Amino acid sequence: MIRFGPSGNAQSFFDAGYKHSEDSAYFVKSKGLNCFEYSFGRGVNMGDAKALSIGAAFREAGVEISVHAPYFINFAGEKEGVEKSYEYVLSSARTGRLMGAKRVVFHPASQGKLEREEAMRRCRENLEILREKIYENGFDDMMFCPETMGKKRQIGTVEEIAEFCKIDKIYIPCVDFGHINAREGGVLKSAGDFKALLSYMIGELGFDKMERFHTHFSKIQYGAGGEIRHLTFEDEEYGPDYRDFLQAVKELGLQPYIICESAGTQAEDAVKMKEYYEKN
Repeated sequence: MIRFGPSGNAQSFFDAGYKHSEDSAYFVKSKGLNCFEYSFGRGVNMGDAKALSIGAAFREAGVEISVHAPYFINFAGEKEGVEKSYEYVLSSARTGRLMGAKRVVFHPASQGKLEREEAMRRCRENLEILREKIYENGFDDMMFCPETMGKKRQIGTVEEIAEFCKIDKIYIPCVDFGHINAREGGVLKSAGDFKALLSYMIGELGFDKMERFHTHFSKIQYGAGGEIRHLTFEDEEYGPDYRDFLQAVKELGLQPYIICESAGTQAEDAVKMKEYYEKN
């Protein structure tokens, strides 16, 4: 089943007087949405009791939850940083499982001062090691989603993410269309552009892996280096357009897990996506 929901809590969540993560489940459900992404962006600092409490609230509301691993992961870095990156992903999986999450999203790497080819080689080798650690820790029933990135010096083009996801069945792509559009200077201009991109990934990874792929969607301001900042659907200068995306999804018969990352209006914009999908 296709799913729509926000990344974190929209401003309207706080304006309504809500404060706790457990409330997010009921807030999202009240909007008619059915998924939510919780970010461990600054680190996994949640106790088990809190994780179980959040999981119970989302289970009762019938809202699926995913988690985003800390932002400072770098699988192309030096040994110490890579070791920490393994733990960031694994700790996200441990706590995420208590919350009922089946999906862990993560940023693969930064190119830094390395040549692109060397950064990719390191990243792939370390993701192969991460795969072994995931199996050793019994998390192979979860999905781990390397994300397409929005800045040119980050590892995470569509082609790179497809390559990583060939490593094992546990790796499912997180296709962030706002990032792709920003990185490539506004390439997603029509339903045909989305369809071509998704068809490429289906060709590389197979329909079974792509049918329920993970996705982030938002409009993003960009410059010469790629992504600058997230916007809302009200912005008329920058893309991409969610309607073109959803048209391509329907034509290809895909059922993705769609997380809206608009700046402050992510819940309301997720509703717009869901309503458009259901009416067209």
